[in-house]
Amino acid sequence: MYDAGNSGSYANTNGHANGHANGHTNGHIHKAGQYEGFETALLERPNGAAHRHGYPLLSQPANRTAEERKQAVEGAVREILMNVGEDPDRQGLQRTPHRVAKMWGEVLEGYEIDPVALVNGALFDVEYDEMVVVKDIEFFSMCEHHMLPFFGRAHVAYIPSDKVIGLSKIPRIVDMFARRLQVQERMTQEIAAMLEEVLGPQGVAVVVEGSHMCGMMRGVEKEHSRMVTTAMRGQFKTDRELRNEFMSHLQRPSGELR
Repeated sequence: MYDAGNSGSYANTNGHANGHANGHTNGHIHKAGQYEGFETALLERPNGAAHRHGYPLLSQPANRTAEERKQAVEGAVREILMNVGEDPDRQGLQRTPHRVAKMWGEVLEGYEIDPVALVNGALFDVEYDEMVVVKDIEFFSMCEHHMLPFFGRAHVAYIPSDKVIGLSKIPRIVDMFARRLQVQERMTQEIAAMLEEVLGPQGVAVVVEGSHMCGMMRGVEKEHSRMVTTAMRGQFKTDRELRNEFMSHLQRPSGELR
């Protein structure tokens, strides 16, 4: 078993597979025909159209450049400032629309990451059929309901069939799905589904622990509550002892080997 602690987000489950006929699936935009050569049954709509199950590169608004989109966001932020009773021309707020537009580009960069380019051939033939665990992967995401942050740690395990994936790719996959407008439940399933799709392993397990600002600073205002979501596939779903072994690794303090 390889346990890489202290590391530094396609779904086909529970209602996500059907999608909407207008080209939007659970708030994520798809564009038919992207990533040719990476199509499987998992990523095909019932009507046979090629897609990325609703989670590809961001479909850009027609005839808008990156600069035009940035300016549109800046204008929207300025409108918000005025409508909450602020003066967007006062010294402290003059560059706030610019800063917010730049920030959104950073925290939502997952829309623009090509998952095929992300993996980038980092799959290796290795004779190893025991559990691989990468735990304590920090993530930051944005709740799609209130556009407030949620953050925490993801823990990922898989049992190889005939290939392993480069260690750095698992945290990058987590970040790709986290840096979008998200709900934690879907993000957890997306991480598991992509690893299953890319590796064809005997099993995949994902546990995500998150603290949600939408429930901490507003609404119920519970500062210490956390959400835990899981996705178990293959042997992890059918073998209780294997699940228990995975969970026991998560209880072990990071950095402790015994």
